[in-house]
Amino acid sequence: MKKRFAFGAIIGAVAGVVAGFLTAPKSGKESREDIKNKAAELKAEAGRRKDHAKEKADTMVEEARTVAKEYKDRSERAVEGAKKGFKEDPKKK
Repeated sequence: MKKRFAFGAIIGAVAGVVAGFLTAPKSGKESREDIKNKAAELKAEAGRRKDHAKEKADTMVEEARTVAKEYKDRSERAVEGAKKGFKEDPKKK
């Protein structure tokens, strides 16, 4: 749901910018320069958002690896404890 909203917001923003350029009382040269500048701004913003998303994804992957290793270690200790319990002679207790 959030992805659809964000995508819709981006499309709406782009449509607004295009409509603004098409209705602006500027020369073709000025409009092309404005479009070029706005495209550069949007590209930079997209790059920043991509970098942020990558950092967040990397953090989440590392956290998942840590949790998985912790559960693996716990299960190995539990299995070893169970093996040890089965190997002990019940008469010695």
